[in-house]
Amino acid sequence: MSKTSFSSHLVQRAIVLSLIALGLIFLSSGIALANGQAEITLPQIYQILVYKLSGGWIGSVEGLPDSTVNIVWFLRMPRIFLSILVGMGLAVSGVVMQAVVQNPLADPYILGISSGASLGATFAILIGFGSSAFFAQFGVAFGAFVGALIATVLVLVLAAVGGKMTSTKLVLSGLIISALGGALSNLIVYLANNAEGIKSVTFWSMGSLASASWSKLPLVAAFVCLLTLYFLLQARVLNTMLLGDEVAVTLGIRLSFYRKIYMMLSALLTSIIVANSGMIGFVGLIIPHIVRGFVGSDHRILVPLSALSGALFMIWADLFARSILTGVELPIGIITAIIGAPVFIYIIVKKQYQFGG
Repeated sequence: MSKTSFSSHLVQRAIVLSLIALGLIFLSSGIALANGQAEITLPQIYQILVYKLSGGWIGSVEGLPDSTVNIVWFLRMPRIFLSILVGMGLAVSGVVMQAVVQNPLADPYILGISSGASLGATFAILIGFGSSAFFAQFGVAFGAFVGALIATVLVLVLAAVGGKMTSTKLVLSGLIISALGGALSNLIVYLANNAEGIKSVTFWSMGSLASASWSKLPLVAAFVCLLTLYFLLQARVLNTMLLGDEVAVTLGIRLSFYRKIYMMLSALLTSIIVANSGMIGFVGLIIPHIVRGFVGSDHRILVPLSALSGALFMIWADLFARSILTGVELPIGIITAIIGAPVFIYIIVKKQYQFGG
């Protein structure tokens, strides 16, 4: 098969799989809208969406309780959109980090970046960044970014101590930084005299999409969509990273430069997500692994399909979190950890796993 025909086949396969994933996301979003603690019928949801999306020009919501309209439009719709963006961002971050460190165990949670972002957000909240309208949205995000960036640098420095950076040293360094970030966060909470701030920090530590709102979505959407597109355009460099430094030098690609850029942008993406949803682990680990098992490691198809699969996964994870127990909403981080931990063990024990294949 010629290179041209292979590329054409790859594009066709990517389009078909992407369309299937988009269809499943659309169907899952409808199911998520209809299910939850409040019983709302599909005709009511359709009536509300037509009226709201048309700007009030088509249809009417007269006869429907205000509570029903508010639940669908102001609670469930922003929450579904945020779950899609969070799933996309975490999955793409996982794909990029796994390529950068050439380790299938890498993701923002395992490498301590999420913990660093959570520490930065905790610090920002408890020193009063959440007290003004501006800092409520941007101050906490900035604190999360600084924490994520510091965690990224510390992991890379620790992994390089004593010689060549290895996969084992990266994972161990990530666990050390994750534990340190968690300990410092707990210390800040313990010393703080801020009941409302401590309540907010509890939200970061377990992860939740309950704070989703239309006002928060534009910032998250801009970063997630732009960085996903950027990494998709960097598919050639990401593919080269899997071949090793010697091949990259032969091809004239400065991998050390791109590693720093990709890790910094991944930290930025993770920090924006943590600032809006708290710590949600294992998504960046399990989604790229599953998608790679179906389509291989070519990032031209791996990046977009991982993003769509991450979105689909988060819709269902959030639905389970808010509906599995009557009258109680579980932190979404618990759901992803219950699913992710067995997959993490599977990756470790599966000797036949071929990361670059």
